Amino acid sequence: MEPQTPSPAPAPGRSRIAAPLSGLPDLTGRTAVVTGGAGGLGLATARGLARKGADVLLGVRDTGRGEQVRRRLIEQDHVRPQQVTIAHLDLLDLASVHRFAAEAARRPLDILVLNAGISSVPLRLSRQGVESQFATNHLGHFALTGRLLDVLGQGTDPRVVTVSSTLYKGGVLDADDLAGAHGYSPGRAYSRSKLANTMFAVELGHRLAEADSPVRSFAAHPGMARTPLHTTYPSAVTRLATAVAARVIGRDPGPAAVAVLTAAASAQVDPRLFWGPAGSRTRPDALGVPFAAVATDRSAARRLWSASVRLTGVDPWG
Repeated sequence: MEPQTPSPAPAPGRSRIAAPLSGLPDLTGRTAVVTGGAGGLGLATARGLARKGADVLLGVRDTGRGEQVRRRLIEQDHVRPQQVTIAHLDLLDLASVHRFAAEAARRPLDILVLNAGISSVPLRLSRQGVESQFATNHLGHFALTGRLLDVLGQGTDPRVVTVSSTLYKGGVLDADDLAGAHGYSPGRAYSRSKLANTMFAVELGHRLAEADSPVRSFAAHPGMARTPLHTTYPSAVTRLATAVAARVIGRDPGPAAVAVLTAAASAQVDPRLFWGPAGSRTRPDALGVPFAAVATDRSAARRLWSASVRLTGVDPWG
């Protein structure tokens, strides 16, 4: 049985950081890992970190595409060639996660951005028999974080940033069916994976604080972002509706990444809040809001944690 711990102090109310990117510190000499860095939000995050001087390791499924992105960052963004490296990472495959973690752990590490994800795809199972969205979006990142916590603990202002979605509030986790293939719905499965992401970020923060670790855990989201993630919906009607919504109210990946970058590096950001973009579509502020109760239930979070250890074979505190 896990030890009972005192309840943490209540989170503050909303917090807004105006023009947050202008206040990010120089990250020269620090190293960041960004999963899903070959496009969309991950690429925008990697670009922002590299422009601030960080060395960035991109975890990508398609290394050829990753190398194209690396060349573009060097040629168009004038990033130094040695600042950006590429390594293969398939979060649905735990063997790939372990290989990538071994590669990432060969260098100092200060920032881990858990960005990669899949959305509303047809039913597919991992090798462990787990529904692919839950396996990719949550379990792969859970295992990666567990493998990298020790090296992160030696970093400068070390942080784990879990990229989630406001859709987490509609997610439902069944502790007895975390494999998730029974009664499958693509949309519900995505919300469920985002709830797991958010619960993980919050619970990780509690556990790190209780262990007096220097590592801090943050959760952030991009709002409605114009990224390739929405093109994977199996329903043509859903794809069309989402494309229209993104065109009308969505942000391009650069502005959408503002809260993720803020969580990764800002001195002002509070880990007890859920951070997202707010205001201008092109130059948004970062807005932190309290987590919904569904993400802060520690009893449920402990059950999720235990199941994640069982399904991945990785125990960050093992």
